[in-house]
Amino acid sequence: EDQAAASHFTLNLITHSVWLILLLGIGTRFTQGDERIALIVIAICFFAQALTYTARLILTRRVIHRRLALVGTLNDIFSTITAITIAFMGGGIWALLSTNIVAAIVSVALLIVITPVWKPKLRWSPSANHYFFSFGFKTMNAEALLRALDRFDDLWTSLVLGKVALGFYSRAYTFATYPRKILAMPINAIALGTYAELKDDRAALSKTFFRINALLVRSGFLMAGVLALIAPEFIRIVIGEEWLPFLDAYRLMLIFTLIDPIKTTIADLFIAVGRPETIVRTRVVQLLVMVIGLITLGRGTILGVAVAVDLMLVVGIALLLWQVREHVDFSPLKLFFVPTVALAIGMGLARLAIELPNVIGSDWRTGFVKTVVFLLVYAVILLTLERNQTRQVLVLLRPQLAKLRKLN
Repeated sequence: EDQAAASHFTLNLITHSVWLILLLGIGTRFTQGDERIALIVIAICFFAQALTYTARLILTRRVIHRRLALVGTLNDIFSTITAITIAFMGGGIWALLSTNIVAAIVSVALLIVITPVWKPKLRWSPSANHYFFSFGFKTMNAEALLRALDRFDDLWTSLVLGKVALGFYSRAYTFATYPRKILAMPINAIALGTYAELKDDRAALSKTFFRINALLVRSGFLMAGVLALIAPEFIRIVIGEEWLPFLDAYRLMLIFTLIDPIKTTIADLFIAVGRPETIVRTRVVQLLVMVIGLITLGRGTILGVAVAVDLMLVVGIALLLWQVREHVDFSPLKLFFVPTVALAIGMGLARLAIELPNVIGSDWRTGFVKTVVFLLVYAVILLTLERNQTRQVLVLLRPQLAKLRKLN
């Protein structure tokens, strides 16, 4: 780890030094006034933050996230206080730039200066450099393809269907992918390091892979069911009845809510075992599927666009799950069957529940009844059919619940 960290730090220092020199040259040559000040300050702060990348990677690799969380929290607190104070004092652009300065100072102080995670040192190794650039080039391509998959449908909708359609589609997409931020991002933060730590122990890696993705699938199906059921009431109450035209597209996009949270954790496993090229090939296929789908289905309404995007996601998840079995042992049936049954029965009974007397007539009442019925049915089915798995999850969550009780 120490030698790899030294090689990484050396390459990081060289590449970011070159980039800093270029930015400072551009800043002094082609800008002036506040624009020049902003570019120079942000470039220097970005360089300082880049010096902490190696320490951050070491903590991620060791699955030690407490200090990273502390850095993020203190950044937010001190940046907010500093920016507001300077703004009230009439500091102008420095109120904005202070957030970058504070973030750089806090990151360097907590990761390099105060009880350093790793003492920076230089090392030049042609073999290590070749590995880092080769591996990094593949992951960069995978990330670029992911951005294309996330943005190409918006570009298509804007160019082919117009800005009004893009407005409806973007709202549907945004609301449908909120669960990704709520469910997947906290788990993705630790999944990569965990997989890397266990990559030489197939049994432990398989168990971890299944538990992480089983949790994401069950919580994703839960949120998708609730959001699909209360979609009309949610739109009318929260964002306004004028947005109802995107209701059908929104419900179609909820397929994202079902399975999108697991796509990153599966990709993390391929990175952890040193096979990022698998992600690249899969995302190339996904991009082709989406382009063909948009050409054939997405010329009329945003419904066709939503179907094309759903097909792209389903094909991608299927390919990733098929290929990941080279590295882990798990049962796709065990991963998806019970939550699918719970989702179908829960949504069916929730729809029947609103036919009871005096339920229809109020969006609040209808939404509440559907939500309560679905949650109860979904929970009962999971507890009945997956008692052991549920107990394992509760055991994992118990220490965190205890901490919350102490804080309260």
